[in-house]
Parts: sequence; C-alpha cells; structure tokens
Amino acid sequence: MIGNALLLSFQVTAVATVAIVVVGLALGLFLARARFFGRTALEALITLPLVLPPTVVGYYLLLLIGSGGPLKEWLGIDVVFTWPAAAIASFVVGLPFMVHSSKASIAGVDPVLENAARTLGSSELGVFFRVTLPLARRGVLAGAVLGGARALGEFGATLMVAGSIPGRTQTMPLLIYDAVQRRDYGTANLLVLVMTGIAFLSLWAVRRFGSS
Repeated sequence: MIGNALLLSFQVTAVATVAIVVVGLALGLFLARARFFGRTALEALITLPLVLPPTVVGYYLLLLIGSGGPLKEWLGIDVVFTWPAAAIASFVVGLPFMVHSSKASIAGVDPVLENAARTLGSSELGVFFRVTLPLARRGVLAGAVLGGARALGEFGATLMVAGSIPGRTQTMPLLIYDAVQRRDYGTANLLVLVMTGIAFLSLWAVRRFGSS
C-alpha cells in the first residue's frame, strides 16, 4: 500500500510538474512582457488556487472535467476518479508558484541585452533560450521546485476529483489521511516523515541555488 502510494505520488507529481513548468513559464513570459487590458484579472485568476479552499478548487475542477463538464461533453474524455485527474488537480494548485516566480525573474532581465541579441540576428525563440532564460534561471528553477513540491502535497482538490482509491488514485497525502482515520499511526508517521523530508529538501534547494 505504501509503495503504491509513493509510486503514484511521484507519477502524478512528475506529470504535473512538467505541465507546471511548460505552462507556467509561458504565462510568466507573457505576463512579464505583455501589456493588455485584463492583465490584473488574469494574474488574480492564476493566483486563486493559493487562496481558495482546496475543496472549492476541486469543485471547480469537477465542473470542468466531470460528467457534465466540457472535457467530457465536448471531447468525450472521462478522467474523474483516475490518476490523471489527480495530476490535473496538482497542476492547478502548483501553477501559481511557477507563474509568479518566472514572471518576476523574466521581468528583471535587462531588455537591452535581449535587443542586442535581436540586433545580432537571433530570432525571438533564440533570444528567449540564449538570453532571457539563462538570466532568469534562478527564479524559474525556484518556481519549478516550489510548484512541484506543492503538487506533491496536494490533498483537497485531489480528493474531490480523483477520490482515494488504493492503488489507483491514493497518493501519499491521501494515504496519510486514511491511515489516521484507521489509527494506523505507524504508516502515518512514516509517510509524514517522507513528505516533510521532501518538502525540506525542496526549500533547501530553492534557498541554496537561488542565492548562489
């Protein structure tokens, strides 16, 4: 049971983190460089999962990916009570960390350096990968680590959209809750230590490499 929860948690977190990095970096770049009406509203929408109760986030996700939602009705894809639903929930709650961290770092890159690269013939994609991303790497890395750590620890929204099915959708946080309910404190203590260790190492990595 513990092994299944560990593997499933890492699987869900890996998928969610890849999505967090790709989407979050794109949104961070867009928000750092673009000026448009509704920019503040978009930033507030992205930040909402940080301040809303996890069950509220989970309910919104159910409206989107549930039986009456667009994912099911328009595309015929049913992911509720599967591990991809857990990955979606983890992605949503981890995304704000990546967006805000990468946005701040990219906004701090000197536009003169980017314009110099353009003058030398670099395409916009080349400017991003050769100039912008290397200079903003610390913030991008911090956002990726914090977003991934938040994805690993997601509980409430995951419970709403994926349930807690042993061997199928029961991640480490869900197993901890289940173990406490069963008064299996040995399992709970072990997993709590594992989760705490991962969280500590994530924060240490952000502080260590963010300041170097």
